[in-house]
Amino acid sequence: MAGRLDTDSLLLLHDALARMEQGFADLPPVDADISDPAALRRVLNEVADRLRDNYPYFHPQYAGQMLKPPHAVARLAYALAMWINPNNHALDGGRASSAMEKEAVAALARMFGWDSHLGHLTSGGTMANLEALWIAGELKPGATVVASTQAHYTHSRISAVLKLPFESIPADGEGRMDIGALEKRVQAGGVGTVVATLGTTATGSVDPLPGILRLRDRYGFRVHADCAYGGYYVLADNLAPPARAAFDCLADVDSIVIDPHKHGLQPYGCGCVLFRDPRVGAHYRHDSPYTYFSSNELHLGEISLECSRPGAAAVALWATQKLLPLARGGEFAGRLHDCRAAALEFHEHLAKDARFVPAFPPELDIVVWAVRAGSAAESSSRAREVFARADKAGLHLALAELPTAFFGDPWGAGGTVTALRSVLMKPEHRGALGTIGRLLSASAGGADPA
Repeated sequence: MAGRLDTDSLLLLHDALARMEQGFADLPPVDADISDPAALRRVLNEVADRLRDNYPYFHPQYAGQMLKPPHAVARLAYALAMWINPNNHALDGGRASSAMEKEAVAALARMFGWDSHLGHLTSGGTMANLEALWIAGELKPGATVVASTQAHYTHSRISAVLKLPFESIPADGEGRMDIGALEKRVQAGGVGTVVATLGTTATGSVDPLPGILRLRDRYGFRVHADCAYGGYYVLADNLAPPARAAFDCLADVDSIVIDPHKHGLQPYGCGCVLFRDPRVGAHYRHDSPYTYFSSNELHLGEISLECSRPGAAAVALWATQKLLPLARGGEFAGRLHDCRAAALEFHEHLAKDARFVPAFPPELDIVVWAVRAGSAAESSSRAREVFARADKAGLHLALAELPTAFFGDPWGAGGTVTALRSVLMKPEHRGALGTIGRLLSASAGGADPA
């Protein structure tokens, strides 16, 4: 009988470790670093007990934040690499894992339509976006960075770190960058980079990239696509036309960020930054008297602001993409299809429930809805109550402070409202919608429309 946590795959790790050890058979044996097995067992058991104080992020009844369990092959490949612990800063520290990183990153670039690129893995989306905006600042010194009010808050923070001016562009009623407001701002001059978000954190909205690129052609700014959350949806076959159009022209942007530790089934942290023009690597070049000895090839450390980076992350990503290729119509793409389908079905369910006011239909797999009430303040209070009751019942949602315009502003007051939010990023969510709906209904109280 299968458990709630996968343990059967540990047998595969044992066999793979034995196979890897054969590659070092010519070395003299060394004693295992376990001086006191009983003490090790005690500490591990204590760790296991401590980790029980967590939400069940791996389970479909956790439908709150952007947390998705890594695939078994990613967990096992990462663990396998940890017996060597390679460092992908330089080939001296990670020959095999550096090669695997280049191959894995090239597969991501091809997914977006780039045969030629410059890119590497990072510790996450924040560092990846920092590198993209750093290059933007190098190419357009002192020019302003703009992003939607619904873009991730780190863009303004990163711009401050890089000493680049930053401005926000209003979002429309569906959480996308307002293209008219953007055009008005770029007409005023001084904009060096526009950040287009394909999959905003709060609502999963997709900025109108085709319109942004048309403005780029007229005004000459750079376009950086923050696809940290939504990037893999380029493979999905059930997007609405506006989102499909945005993903279909990603090949025309200047840089892209994607987080494999979100929809890419990877452990934290694993981000990736990609540049369309490999010549931007000239801005990374540096000389080191102690790091590079074994090869004249391009070292990953020469195209990264980070130095030490876990080779295990590259190994895990390579293994996952080997098992689940990044192809439209494939198994990996089918998982995205199910996530999006779950969001659409859940949104439709909420629209039929008189107790709730859903926002616009989801573009990816994030659903947000307010609680119907006489005022935005009352709606916010009731949302927090539903959130707490659902948590006690075993359904784990999230809260988000969002513009009332996203819900058609039924209160006529403007401003924001505290809404409920669900990230249905596990394909298993689709099969669990019945349970999710039942627990939500019970937590909301009042008449059940079903």
